[in-house]
Amino acid sequence: MSRTTATVAASLPDQWEELVTTALLGTDRRTPPGVAPGPQAPSALLDAAAAATVRRRAGLRPARPAERLRPAPEDPRPPLPPAAARRLAALLADRPGASGGGRRGAAPDLMELLPQWLQAANARGYAAPPQALPALLDAARGRTDLRPAALRFAGPRALWLARLNPDWRFALRAAPGGGPSAPDLRDPQGIRRLWQEGLFAERVTLLTALRSRDAAAARALLEETWATERAEDRLMFLDSLRAGLGPDDETFLERALADRSRNVRATAAELLSALPASALAARMAVRAAAFVAMDRTQDVPTVVVEAPHECDAAMERDGVVAKAPAGRGERSWWLGQLVEAAPLGTWPGRLGGRTPEEIVALPVADGWQGELHGAWCRAAVRQRDAEWSRALLGEPSAPEAGGPGAVSLAERARLLATLDAGERAAWVAGFIETHGLSEAFQLLGVCAVPWAPPLGRAVVDALNIARDAGSYPWSFSGVMGLAERCLDPSEASRLDALLAIPDEPEDAAPGAGSYWSEAFQRLVTTLRLRGAMLAELAPEEPAP
Repeated sequence: MSRTTATVAASLPDQWEELVTTALLGTDRRTPPGVAPGPQAPSALLDAAAAATVRRRAGLRPARPAERLRPAPEDPRPPLPPAAARRLAALLADRPGASGGGRRGAAPDLMELLPQWLQAANARGYAAPPQALPALLDAARGRTDLRPAALRFAGPRALWLARLNPDWRFALRAAPGGGPSAPDLRDPQGIRRLWQEGLFAERVTLLTALRSRDAAAARALLEETWATERAEDRLMFLDSLRAGLGPDDETFLERALADRSRNVRATAAELLSALPASALAARMAVRAAAFVAMDRTQDVPTVVVEAPHECDAAMERDGVVAKAPAGRGERSWWLGQLVEAAPLGTWPGRLGGRTPEEIVALPVADGWQGELHGAWCRAAVRQRDAEWSRALLGEPSAPEAGGPGAVSLAERARLLATLDAGERAAWVAGFIETHGLSEAFQLLGVCAVPWAPPLGRAVVDALNIARDAGSYPWSFSGVMGLAERCLDPSEASRLDALLAIPDEPEDAAPGAGSYWSEAFQRLVTTLRLRGAMLAELAPEEPAP
């Protein structure tokens, strides 16, 4: 390199854009710095560009050496069986099918099986294969519903990777209840330091994890800093007390009723009303009982309601919201809140010693039945009272199958959630046998997976009836998708007879027969695939 070229190259360490501009304008109009105009200018420009190109391609400038990257932590859990590892790779390589209710083909949607696979792998305590972690974190990045199970399965190495890739930074926040950054609850000093110095998400995770193990310790930790927390943070922290809620929380929650935040006060009141023996519940019982009574002067005993005429300061302090939503009358709004917060044990004594089922069957005067029974529904859900839930649900074979209090499918689903899994499945199976599948989708969503045999049979039989009737097939695509994920895999053999294309009635939707055959084929294939997945996750038996 000539002396002139070396001078130009040294003087232009970071002036690539300047060289490009000079080349576009021409050296007759502009010359590189340090070079005189003349015949040597074009050569000097090209030499400088060549030197700059080498520097750009080299990538990094010389710098002080950084601290060497520490190895990823070890994962002490047992490795996946080889077949299960191959299955995981296939699930992660699949892409979700197009959304909507159109035809999906007969192939299973593998990505929809990933949540079940992760749940089964976590239940068996396996460690994720290191080579699968990038794809697993990418899947969890795109689907927040996967994150708790995916991060638990990924283990401690997920955090190590997340610190190296900004796209996986969500793992550093870790979903409460099982993420890799859950604190070590055996380290009191570490717990206190994280509570005092951690980010908000880390503190929520800490409080939730500690609450599940030692409810009193979690509450004591919260009490220490309660007065200095922001209102929105107090609300989130208070919500963590739902886990393990008990009588020992009452004193703290009573103090929270005087909080300066309306949302905090309302949450504290809701939690207290879920404790039937709390002082707030007793106050609400007295108020509610003053407005609901039994009229024995009529031929048939009747419940009468006299809604409150005002919402006083004491009611507001106990969580009653004074301003009614648009379209609601104030008095009915206040009444509903009082009845919802009153212990359900109030009503048998107040209404003649009757059982919940007998109370629900009583007529209610002056059109107050919907409001009163709706409030009892919310109370049964809040207090997790199975007896009242059964009374309000009624028999699944009854007209509309909702009972007098369950006025919507959403309310029925919430009431069902208070029952044990077997009773829940039996009720929904009875509902489907009487009313079919058109109204059952929301109810199926609260049933335990895999579905109990009576429920599975009811769903399959109803789908078969809909197929034979030539029903519009795409209206059942949601239930069919649920069946793929929730039916017991052992049901696959019962479905083989449904794979043939049926004869279509004259009034059937065009192409309905082939759609039903295709959908049942996909259902059978998916069930067998789920069965194989579970078998692959079973521990390998030692060779004899």
